Amino acid sequence: MRCSLVFAVLFVGPACGEEPTVREFAFHNYTKAIELKRGVARAVLCPQAGGRVLSFSVDGMEAMQLDDAEKRWQPGKAGAISAGRFDYGPELTVTPHPKAWAGEWTSAIKDGTAILTSPREDAGIQLTRIFEFITHGDSIGLSCKQTMTNISSDVREVCHWGRSFSPGGGICVIPLGDRPSRFPSKFAMYEEGAIINVKAIDPKIRVRDGFLEILAPPRKPKLGFDSYAGWLAYAMPNDTLFVKRFPTYPDRVYNEAAGLTLSVWYPTGPRIELEPIGPRERLKPGESASFVEEWWLFKHPFPTNGGQLDLKALAAKVEKQTRPAK
Repeated sequence: MRCSLVFAVLFVGPACGEEPTVREFAFHNYTKAIELKRGVARAVLCPQAGGRVLSFSVDGMEAMQLDDAEKRWQPGKAGAISAGRFDYGPELTVTPHPKAWAGEWTSAIKDGTAILTSPREDAGIQLTRIFEFITHGDSIGLSCKQTMTNISSDVREVCHWGRSFSPGGGICVIPLGDRPSRFPSKFAMYEEGAIINVKAIDPKIRVRDGFLEILAPPRKPKLGFDSYAGWLAYAMPNDTLFVKRFPTYPDRVYNEAAGLTLSVWYPTGPRIELEPIGPRERLKPGESASFVEEWWLFKHPFPTNGGQLDLKALAAKVEKQTRPAK
């Protein structure tokens, strides 16, 4: 086992001392959803279609975007796969794995923890995700550990690929860090076909105070980054800030086509996709590897009347109220 995947959402308050509860219940048409609660923090998990997080909220603040079509889900029928998705890549060369992506996972509940396991399939990689609440000082969060295991008889090269949907209309903030980017524009824009443009210019994307901001849907929605800062923030119009922290490895190989540590998909419409990417894992038969993300959610004012985010204050809040992923 090489490392672990952890998600966390921040809540500050006395509810951190409350014991977590876990139960199986019906959520829309999903009859075997799993609800984790601790104080005002709540997560709804979906073992029946892809092992995802359908809802993740703290004190009424929701981090996930759930497609309305999911409310009409039917067993055995193809449907929307939205909200808190996880996956593995590399995107352009990975073997298709429909059972892990949208199939029914097995689940177990034990001591406030939910364990989800993907089906076995010909792609040769089996996934396990463990969800549980964690605390850090006065903060309460939801952790998830995703493990990729090679169940085939051949060597497999894969990488972690986070793919969660959040509500659109916000501003994405990416720290550029102290390492120079390989991309002249500080980002790569995926054009038509297989063209990856590393000199793109777009009025909806700007560099300011050591950060890159995606202010609204750009000309092309898929963007890639090679920042090693290890976090991104998404400011939503409802004065909520969603932060993902994740480890980066400057001395390791990243096997996405452009060597990305992070991707953002921001189309016109109701959602944005925030996608931390892990380094290459070369797995022999029977070997496993995992990755760490931490998710944090807290109140933060959204700019109005032509204003802009105070990026330095935002970064200071991230450093104070979140912990680096390990």
